[in-house]
Amino acid sequence: MIIILYLSVAVIAIAFLILVISLTKTLKSVKETLDSVSNTLDSLEKQLQGVTGETTMLLHKTNALAEDIQQKTEKLETVVDGVQGVGQAVQGIGNTVSDLNTSLEKVSRSVSSAVVRNEDKIIQIVQWGTALKELKDKWMSDKKKTANTAASSYRDDSSEVMVRTQQLESGRG
Repeated sequence: MIIILYLSVAVIAIAFLILVISLTKTLKSVKETLDSVSNTLDSLEKQLQGVTGETTMLLHKTNALAEDIQQKTEKLETVVDGVQGVGQAVQGIGNTVSDLNTSLEKVSRSVSSAVVRNEDKIIQIVQWGTALKELKDKWMSDKKKTANTAASSYRDDSSEVMVRTQQLESGRG
């Protein structure tokens, strides 16, 4: 029985040895896996720090751009308000010019119709005015001339006035 006892102790020792060897292999495998995971995490951490830095820079640039856009928008609003005021002023001037054109058209139509209605009277007035001017001119020139030349000149001028009056009347008809 002692042999069985020795044998059993030997079998237990061999089983324990196999268990220790197997556990050692498993732990080495787990260690390699953990080392690989650790290296991956270190690499990931470095990449994450780079991405974080780039994200921070991008965020600063975005904030600067947003401020710049805000300032330019405020300036543009001022310009738009000014242009809108100019547009309203131009529209008011356009309305005034349009009203003035309408008034001028009415006055022009009124004058044209009055001229057409009084055409004969206007022609007569122009003829009388021309005749009176010629008579005045002749009277002035007669004063300067001597009595002999004045009498002969007066007959020539009066015939000329009659010729011009006849020409105007024939041009009208």
